[in-house]
Amino acid sequence: MSKKLSKKPREMLIALLPYSISLTSGVFMGLTVAPVNAWFLAWIAIAPVWVLIVTNAQSKKSKSPLLALTWGIGYHGVALSWITGIHPMDWLGVPWLPSLIITLFCWLFISLYGGLLVTLWGAAMARFPGQRSWKRVLFATAIWCGLESLWSASPLWWSSLAYTQSPHNLVILHLGQISGANTVTAAIVAVNGLIAEAWINHQSRNFSTHSQVVKQHLAIATSLFITLHILGFYLYTRPLAQPPAAALKVGIIQGNIPNEIKLIPQGLRRALAGYTSGYYTLVDQGVDAVLTPEAALPYFQRDLPNTSLIQAVREKAVIAWVGAFGEQGRSYTNSLFTFIGNGEVVSRYDKTKLVPLGEYIPFEGILGSIIQRLSPLDAHQVPGKTNQIFDTPFGRAIVGICYDSAFPEIFRRQAAAGGQFILSSSNDAHYSPSMPFQHHALDMMRAIETDRWSVRATNTGYSAFVDPHGHTLWISGYNTYETHTEIIYRRLTQTLYVRWGDWLTVVLLALSVLAYMKNHVLVEAVD
Repeated sequence: MSKKLSKKPREMLIALLPYSISLTSGVFMGLTVAPVNAWFLAWIAIAPVWVLIVTNAQSKKSKSPLLALTWGIGYHGVALSWITGIHPMDWLGVPWLPSLIITLFCWLFISLYGGLLVTLWGAAMARFPGQRSWKRVLFATAIWCGLESLWSASPLWWSSLAYTQSPHNLVILHLGQISGANTVTAAIVAVNGLIAEAWINHQSRNFSTHSQVVKQHLAIATSLFITLHILGFYLYTRPLAQPPAAALKVGIIQGNIPNEIKLIPQGLRRALAGYTSGYYTLVDQGVDAVLTPEAALPYFQRDLPNTSLIQAVREKAVIAWVGAFGEQGRSYTNSLFTFIGNGEVVSRYDKTKLVPLGEYIPFEGILGSIIQRLSPLDAHQVPGKTNQIFDTPFGRAIVGICYDSAFPEIFRRQAAAGGQFILSSSNDAHYSPSMPFQHHALDMMRAIETDRWSVRATNTGYSAFVDPHGHTLWISGYNTYETHTEIIYRRLTQTLYVRWGDWLTVVLLALSVLAYMKNHVLVEAVD
């Protein structure tokens, strides 16, 4: 009897071991981004779950989707753990315990949502256990890229595999100029897959006949890794043209208005004083224009002309890009306005991607009564249109407001329409410090992909200036009031990605279909 009892814990441990390995490798992938920034782990962190999925499928077990889900929860749960920084939400009038419940719900929801992507990938992988290794690598890479494309078209997206390399591996990020972020994602998945397939062959019962295959897989993985970095290095080292006629001296103001006071009289007074004095300071430094953060002045457009900041614009006749609220019927938009010297608005960009559970509630009829609104305003916030153009006296600009930065297509479309530089306006004060650093990493990717200079102004940090190669020319402190100026250059170049979009994913999916059909025809011929 005692022997039977002693076996049960051992059997349980053995049964849980694959899930522990999968979760651990997912956590390792989550450590690739801020605050740890162990970007190099991305090139091996998928291999363990790959091996588990394939070997389970080959042994006719049905654990593959659950193993993939475990990995996905580990990755997205760690990478997006900054969302816990929204607690406590006393600045919104939410009591401590409900705030904690909402925070945990949000963290669990986004972890499971991201885990669903990996689950679908794992389920698809399990359908090809008998394929040759190279076909499995092709299928897996194409499916992952296809799923990331679908996810990036949804309202909720952030942690692409590609962003695990930002901001530290600028060389590989330049592959984004070829076909966007999915080019980097494809590279990561393919290298992991080749390593995993080498291990699968190593574990084969006929290892003596597979040893050469193992060496080949590892050699190809190494060659692919090196070749892709050489290609990225070539793109990274191309000189940047900086003609004086294209120069633009831009200043940013980081207002540092805590969310706790942002919408009360104390915060409004502090915002008006800080942004007005910052504007005067930057004008004295000879700037051509000034960029403010998202909702720097939490007023509607109709009320802005009466503020001290717009009065200063009229006095100094230097352009200001002001974050505030626009009106759309009975609803409002989170917008960036171009104010010219006479105090008039000549262009407006409305935030396209709203934050689920923050700026709107998906399935509000179901979840609204449970969570209620987290927005401090009574009216409903609505998103901007996808085909917006932002013309300025200096030429057409590419604009992203806060969450827009996670969606590369927004920036690609504006660059294709003639956008010459990037204006990124954000307020990341709701979260823990790792989030604004990840946000900055996303903006760096958008600058590289579109080959544009980028100006980033935030409320509490990190504000920054980034060149088209992803170099951060200056970055602000965190929770500090700052003003800063840099010279950027307007550009009209168009990368392959800007011209053709994410063509690589289409090619990979097409090749996968052809390979599958060819294999299917051969099997039928043999039968």
